[in-house]
Amino acid sequence: MNNANQLSNETSPYLLQHADNPVHWHPWNAAALSKARQENKPILLSIGYSACHWCHVMAHESFEDDATARIMNTYFINIKVDREERPDLDKIYQNAHSILTGRPGGWPLTVFLTPNDQMPFFAGTYFPRQRRYGMPAFSELLENIQQIFHTRHDEVTQQNNSLREMLTNVTDKSTANSTLNAQPLDMARRQLLTAFDTQHGGFSQAPKFPHPLMLERALRHWCLTHSNTNNDQDILNVTLFSLTKMAMGGVFDHIGGGFCRYSTDDYWMIPHFEKMLYDNGQLLPLYCYAWLITGDDQYHDAITLTANWIMHEMQAPDGGYYSAQDADSEGEEGKFYAWTQEQIKFVISADDYPLFMTCYGLDKPANFEQHWHLHKFYTNAELAEKFGVDTCAVTDILVRTRKQLYAARAQRIAPGTDDKILTSWNGLMIRAMCIASRSTANPEYLRSAKKSLDFMQQTLWRNKRLSATSKNGKTHLNAYLDDYATALLATLDYLQCSWDNNVYEWALELADAMLENFEDSESGGFYFTSHDHEALIQRSKTFSDDAMPSGNGSASLALQRLGYLTGDTKYLASTERALQAAAPLLNQQAMLHCGMLNTLEEYLNPPTIIILRGTAAELKIWQQKIHSLYLSSTLCFAIPNTTSSPTALADKKPATTTCAYICQGSTCLPPVATLTAVTKYLQTNHSHIRS
Repeated sequence: MNNANQLSNETSPYLLQHADNPVHWHPWNAAALSKARQENKPILLSIGYSACHWCHVMAHESFEDDATARIMNTYFINIKVDREERPDLDKIYQNAHSILTGRPGGWPLTVFLTPNDQMPFFAGTYFPRQRRYGMPAFSELLENIQQIFHTRHDEVTQQNNSLREMLTNVTDKSTANSTLNAQPLDMARRQLLTAFDTQHGGFSQAPKFPHPLMLERALRHWCLTHSNTNNDQDILNVTLFSLTKMAMGGVFDHIGGGFCRYSTDDYWMIPHFEKMLYDNGQLLPLYCYAWLITGDDQYHDAITLTANWIMHEMQAPDGGYYSAQDADSEGEEGKFYAWTQEQIKFVISADDYPLFMTCYGLDKPANFEQHWHLHKFYTNAELAEKFGVDTCAVTDILVRTRKQLYAARAQRIAPGTDDKILTSWNGLMIRAMCIASRSTANPEYLRSAKKSLDFMQQTLWRNKRLSATSKNGKTHLNAYLDDYATALLATLDYLQCSWDNNVYEWALELADAMLENFEDSESGGFYFTSHDHEALIQRSKTFSDDAMPSGNGSASLALQRLGYLTGDTKYLASTERALQAAAPLLNQQAMLHCGMLNTLEEYLNPPTIIILRGTAAELKIWQQKIHSLYLSSTLCFAIPNTTSSPTALADKKPATTTCAYICQGSTCLPPVATLTAVTKYLQTNHSHIRS
């Protein structure tokens, strides 16, 4: 292998951004690791992603600098990793960073590894080109690290031995014999209420992240415990208030749709401007649920704008969803999104400007680098009262001005799009678009979801195994647990929109492949990497959520639902083992394990499975009525008489008059012959439903 930069043939846009650096970058592969061993040089591992602002800053300051590159090339084997393509490596070295520094990590992640075993002996995140922010210059750090490696070998070895043991203990290891009860669900409710920011929504001070799994957990808890005498408005308000604040805030793109990664302030006003597919894939369903519960148009607006953004800007021609849009354009963060008053006055009419100005705070001081980033200060109802018009007139003005500003903004240089297709993120978004289609009765969203689902099945699925990523016709990398779990959940949600025996059979294949390749058959739960994955310094099996739902949470929920749909107890048994393995953690830190708590909830209170049979026209009416209700643990599948049911559902026979086969867990009711009777059953068993 020569010493030139080796990134030009990679699929990751992030790696390709560094292909022209003077640094002799390598991708993570056997050749690079072998080179480090042969030359006895420490590895400089740099992990980031394409939409990461500080990754761009460090690249510009250090990796594009010839002097810094010479030091890196002289003393280190330099490996660049996209954390989105290699979450296995990112998880390991983020854990190592936390252990070595006592602080949470982030991106860019900068880790120095010993060449023989890839053990980290020093870790940090961003380092500046020159001394500032209380940090050393990156070039100084490089000189010090190479000296430590060569002169203090025994100390490095001793630290590595201790770290190896600690990394082993980080992996959640429990015995599948714990008692399962509702205590963690109640604990999570208390913890969520305690952490809730009653003034601005969410669960922290700035920087404020959306934490969609926590918001969903609060909503599900309200749904689970709701009764006519105790409707638990406090826990419901955790979700609705937070969603309202985010949808009004600048973290939401009021012109083009979609949510940014997080807010830099307490008010959800000024975001870190990148938009990630996985955030929007989790937030979109929440706005659908809020819309179903309240009928509030602000939630419907968030659904429509976000789903349209996904279809028009984030979907590839071949069907897959792109990964992200950058924070920066023309070298400046947020430049694409910010406005001057003069720019807005030039685009929208003088008649519309006063209401628009009041709505978005243009009468207040500039909030973003002498510009205005749009943040909604008043609801439509409040604006109607202020201006003495009805809410329809307000809506008309805001829709009209939004379209005008969108057209004007489209003339600007847009942030870059990370156009790789990630399996797990696509699974989240397919599911989200299916839920949006069901909730709003919009078939466009379902067509978009089906295009991505087809891409996943036809391109990412080979020989009964998934690949993790695809770009420009190159599909590669062993898939991770998250990929299988979110894909399986996506199939189940698609089937609730449109029954397809091919998709059903694929769901079974996904489930069986996940069990075969990821399950810890001894202790319960699932490893993040498959049994035949590359051997790394740690093999994680975690139950807690981070920015993504935990793989164990998604896998166990999907398998449990599939088990109740098919009646196949192997899926239910696997879920029970995973819950037992996670139980000690759920009882200690419930709020951090919301994905697993959703599975626990449906384990203790099995989901309702509704199979509708009849003519396609009548099924559509029945299904739309059922899907207009927020039912967190009800799955409804409509199989037309003209479609043969799979063997597992053979007893759900075609009907001359449309009927519903309802099963509560493993207990089935006699067929229900009228939609009124189905609705009455659901209202009786779900008291939160509005009559």
